[in-house]
Amino acid sequence: MRTRLRRALKSLRTAIDQGKTDEARSVLNGTVSLIDKMSAKGIIHDNTAARYKSRLAKRLAGAAG
Repeated sequence: MRTRLRRALKSLRTAIDQGKTDEARSVLNGTVSLIDKMSAKGIIHDNTAARYKSRLAKRLAGAAG
């Protein structure tokens, strides 16, 4: 599960850095879902999940704006 999370985060960050905001928005939904599932199962802490989601959304908003 942690590997899936790392891969999802990496693909999302890569899409944002390359300026593919449309692709990044679609990947963001799946990544947030994965983060929530891992948090619910106790694999990552709730605050860690919130921090990941916040930083990703902020990064995407900065790239889009």
